[in-house]
Amino acid sequence: MFLKFFPREINILDLFKKQVGFAVDAAQFFKKTVSEGTVSTETLNKMREIEHQGDEVAHEIFDQLNLTFITPFDREDIHTLCEELDNIVDMVDTILSRLVIYKLTKVDEELVEFANVIEESVTAVASAVNGLRNMKNAKNILDICREVNRLENVGDSMRDKALGDLFEKEKDPIVVIKWKEIYQDAETILDICEDVAHVVKNIMLKQS
Repeated sequence: MFLKFFPREINILDLFKKQVGFAVDAAQFFKKTVSEGTVSTETLNKMREIEHQGDEVAHEIFDQLNLTFITPFDREDIHTLCEELDNIVDMVDTILSRLVIYKLTKVDEELVEFANVIEESVTAVASAVNGLRNMKNAKNILDICREVNRLENVGDSMRDKALGDLFEKEKDPIVVIKWKEIYQDAETILDICEDVAHVVKNIMLKQS
């Protein structure tokens, strides 16, 4: 009976696998939407469904974290990793929401390029997070984290180029403001992915 109320260990890695899976779903949906020019209220609602599912898993992680004394790694790292993975999905939802609000529904090549890199980075993040199941693959996980860092640097260059082209070619200041925000938010997703990679590396260092 005692163990029923105080579980020994939570299935945290299973929950993280589900959570990062929704992050990948969000990145893939974002790429598909902006590449096909199908940004609309309907697609935003579909994104909200993914975001809601991700939130449910995050809440489950926090709930179970409060019910157990034994965790596979530091509670602070679990909390941070959960928050950062949630932030990825939230930021994708934010960009699609702003595209709808700003009525930026045409295909934009700069944003499509961002979407490709975002999908690549989030997929790498998923591999790194799922790699925590087997610490013997430490080198492989660290290589993946380095790739996430590289993609963040690529994102910095893409943002600077996109903004430079925007300021040079677009004459409407309102349009400039709108797209400037979109490009910066897209790069922020890559920043968050890098934050996740840092958490994963921190966990591995503590476990070594």
